[in-house]
Amino acid sequence: MALEEELLGNKDETKTWKSGLKEEVKKLSSLAAPMVVVSVSQYLVQFASLTLAGHIDELSLSGVAIASSFTNVTGFSLVLGMAGALETLCGQAYGANQYQKLGMYTYCASICLSLVCLPISILWMIMDKVLILVGQDPLISQEATKYASLLIPALFAYAIQQSLVCYFQSQGLTFPVLISSCTILCFHIPVCWALVYKLELGSRGAAMSIGLSYWLNVIFLVLYMQYSSDCEKTRVTFSIDVLLSIREFLSYAIPSGVMVCLEWWSFEILTLLSGLLPNPELETSVLSTCLTTTTLHYFIPYGIGTAASTRISNELGGGNSNAARMAFYVALMLAVIEAVVMSTILFCCRSVLGYVYSSEKEIVDYVEKLTPLLSLSFIMDSLQLVFCGFARGCGWQHLGAYANMGAYYLVGIPVAAILGFLVKLRGIGLWIGILTGSSLQAFLLALITSFTNWQKEAVKAKERIFKETANI
Repeated sequence: MALEEELLGNKDETKTWKSGLKEEVKKLSSLAAPMVVVSVSQYLVQFASLTLAGHIDELSLSGVAIASSFTNVTGFSLVLGMAGALETLCGQAYGANQYQKLGMYTYCASICLSLVCLPISILWMIMDKVLILVGQDPLISQEATKYASLLIPALFAYAIQQSLVCYFQSQGLTFPVLISSCTILCFHIPVCWALVYKLELGSRGAAMSIGLSYWLNVIFLVLYMQYSSDCEKTRVTFSIDVLLSIREFLSYAIPSGVMVCLEWWSFEILTLLSGLLPNPELETSVLSTCLTTTTLHYFIPYGIGTAASTRISNELGGGNSNAARMAFYVALMLAVIEAVVMSTILFCCRSVLGYVYSSEKEIVDYVEKLTPLLSLSFIMDSLQLVFCGFARGCGWQHLGAYANMGAYYLVGIPVAAILGFLVKLRGIGLWIGILTGSSLQAFLLALITSFTNWQKEAVKAKERIFKETANI
């Protein structure tokens, strides 16, 4: 009799676990899928402007390409990374039913990120001096500076936009962000074309169209936040509490920004190194092709990682350690499935991948050689983005920053330089080095995750939220 009761108990427990797993898959998928589309739409706004401006002439293409790279590295990546602090703060506050704090943190983030944009704007206005100092052509540098200077309004809009995206995402309100992003993209492409070609503004029109699109997106999201019943509980008016929360926001935003920037900068360094190899035109073209391919894939696991961050922070804030752990493992499972599928497809298409970017046989053959490494990069990217989502959900951005520093700058880039130049593996060596860095990054973050005491993290999250509430 006792044995039968034990077996029945085990069956009930298994059934409960399976139903919980199924429910978590639904929750994560409903968050991840829209965020993938949102991320792609935001990326395509800048990509469309770059493409349209690039068809004007060779000088415009070179100037806009350099300006886009420079502004992404020094501005947009930093803002995106710092906004990741809201995934911790808003996510855990929402899970703890401290709804008013979501609005307060969003105000705080918008103010802080806008202030960060001020020194970045000054840097963009003197970009030509920086580029000439590092050996760039003066004409191209001047063209790049014109484009970057007109992107300054877009940077401020991007800072507010990312704060609002995190605000909605933390509540699981992905639909308004999805509709807004897709609508703005459909608006942006014809407007950019009209400014560039019909009004003959050239690259200036391309930059202006980005700012216009980003600000329209901000206006739409602000109006939704102010007037939708979905945001009734989290809507607040500006108060002194917003200013009092700046220190708390920056304590997460600074390491979060460092964590993202260290990774982004490593790939820019890879591109710079490829220009120092023999036959730099070929090496740079092939490395750019590989980076473009990984960027396009990046948004899929990024959506999963973002969904994982939201689910983990919500559950930790609510004190549900088991649910937070379940969310992480489900996200990891989805990431592994996605990585295997996408890397397999890429590997099978290795002989034709190069033709997507170029018709030159030399480039196509070189890309085919690099594709197996690219397939492995897909797997590592998927894994590390989920682990990064875990770090943001728990508020462990500082550990992520340390992991990225060690993985890319103490190991990945030195290995890339040694294999690329000393061993003379050229571009293949460079990519092996960056793959080594991303693999080590995933391993370090996995190690951190394996030692996590989920119950302790849930207690810490609730204590922090209610402690801050008491102080305010």
